[in-house]
Amino acid sequence: MITIGIIREGKTPADNRVAFTPAQCKWLLKNFPSVCVLVQPSENRCFSDREYERAGAILTEDLSSATYLFGIKEVPIQCLLEDKTYLFFSHTKKLQSYNQLLFHTLMKKRITLIDYECLEHDDGQRIIGFGFFAGVVGAHNGLMAYGVRTGLFNLERVYKQKNFNELIHSYFEIKLPPIKIAVTGSGRVAHGVMEVLNLMGVREVEPDEYRSIIFSYPVYTQLKGGDLFRNRITGGYNREEFHSKHQDYYCLFGPYISCTDILLNGIYWEEGMERLFEAAAIKQPEFRIATIADITDDAFGSIPINFGDQTIEDPVYGVDKTSLQKTAPYLSNAVDVIAVGNLPNELPKDASRYFGEQLIKFILEDLLVQGSSPLLKRATILRGGILTDDYQYMRDYATQK
Repeated sequence: MITIGIIREGKTPADNRVAFTPAQCKWLLKNFPSVCVLVQPSENRCFSDREYERAGAILTEDLSSATYLFGIKEVPIQCLLEDKTYLFFSHTKKLQSYNQLLFHTLMKKRITLIDYECLEHDDGQRIIGFGFFAGVVGAHNGLMAYGVRTGLFNLERVYKQKNFNELIHSYFEIKLPPIKIAVTGSGRVAHGVMEVLNLMGVREVEPDEYRSIIFSYPVYTQLKGGDLFRNRITGGYNREEFHSKHQDYYCLFGPYISCTDILLNGIYWEEGMERLFEAAAIKQPEFRIATIADITDDAFGSIPINFGDQTIEDPVYGVDKTSLQKTAPYLSNAVDVIAVGNLPNELPKDASRYFGEQLIKFILEDLLVQGSSPLLKRATILRGGILTDDYQYMRDYATQK
């Protein structure tokens, strides 16, 4: 008997997403007769305990018999069970200092960690994630904040909608002014952003047109890696080289600063990469950007005026153009920033359904029937608390206090 355990999310702020919906649990129990599903009770989930019971799952606090434990966000240290296999977003692969204690505890408790962020196809494209819905909510929030700032239109908050379909219907009556929107990135986040913009009737234009033409209707341009970065010596762009030697690349976003009203940022960033602009740039008269939704949400990362997470309830803050200090939103001498780390929580049922579908489609059979696969091995950071070969670059992170 293989037992799947769905843990109760314990990180603050509370997360209401799940790895598997009740309907997906029902499908698992039907199609894998040797599988049992245990679910820790939770008052915060987007699906009720009763829905899981009706689907055939067993509600229990005790998950000690589980073969695999599925969560979403980082598991609180005090909740980790020894000698277990966990699947969740650990946010450690970039050597994040704020999760180093968590990583040390995973090692101490001899835990096998399969990180969703590390589940990738052979070409490096991520398989599992909430990026699309982060993009949807992030784009909506960016436009919402710009509407509040200018008074030109009004968008309700996403979480007040029942689901994604209801959100879509709310866009039909919105008429946007002739604004310019820059979208960075090419992954799931960018696809979610562009879905919202297309539904709102914003027309896509090429980067050179975007920079040089004044339009009488709202437009956006998508800036991918090759549009934003160039090798300092060759002047070219190679995706693999950029990710392995990003210090050799410089950023080309500068010309967009003076012609963009809203920046919807979905570009991948890690330490050592050039930022889209430096913080001092917002002091310059030509800095036109009024609203920035930093959907990838790297504090002081590609957006240097991202001062860290806000909440779903209070997502927007301002950055004063003179002092560069955080301030209230919508002030005349400030840039508004939206930086929220759990954006998909505003559409939790849709996001969870999509996430579970990807797990079932790409990894679950290998996990439940074969016990592993090359894909799963590449995503296993720790095995029994020991760093695997692909993650030896984390050795100092794993040992330093």
